[in-house]
Amino acid sequence: MTTVLIADDQPLQRFGFRMLLESQDDMTVLGEAPNGIEAIRMTAELHPDVVLMDVRMPGLDGIEATRRIVAAGARTRVLILTTFDLDEYAYAGLRAGASGFLVKDAQPEDLLSGIRAVATGDAVVAPSLTRRLLDAYAHHLPAETPTTEPADSRLAALTDREREILTVIGKGWTNTEISARLHLAESTVKTHVGRILAKTGSRDRIQAVILAYETKLVK
Repeated sequence: MTTVLIADDQPLQRFGFRMLLESQDDMTVLGEAPNGIEAIRMTAELHPDVVLMDVRMPGLDGIEATRRIVAAGARTRVLILTTFDLDEYAYAGLRAGASGFLVKDAQPEDLLSGIRAVATGDAVVAPSLTRRLLDAYAHHLPAETPTTEPADSRLAALTDREREILTVIGKGWTNTEISARLHLAESTVKTHVGRILAKTGSRDRIQAVILAYETKLVK
């Protein structure tokens, strides 16, 4: 059973999410938070598997709430919700430690599969959307400097093959696409991805995408 906390300042939005989630046999809603402060408090109290986190909320927004939840070291994962005209918040949410993000006009089945994916430690953003959003906001990334950056040192432990796979992960390729295009067994790709995450200290595939952008493997 996947347990979920809904954090959104709109009562009707929370009601709609609860109705959808509780229609599933494998999900249960532990509570609803109307703002970021309550989301942090209820996460510490209820220990949900996933927090469905809105971005714009009164008092403390979803980005800062995500940062504090992740910093607390809990096993809870955060799924950020955004809208197309607020894509910059998606990037900020990922930098804060969210495990992924979805747009609010996503299909119900996409939201459900996204929650399930996040709960199991996987990424939830469709590769095409990841590529489009990160391309659009790549200018928010830190500028290159002539000195060695910490992000560069995270690549030092990677083999040439792992660096190649991290690059195409950053371009939005799925494991199936990597397998077909690089002529590798999909099980081998999964092994490489796992090693890349471990060696670079990335929480999940989405964080690996950001790393690929930060280190200029993808431009």
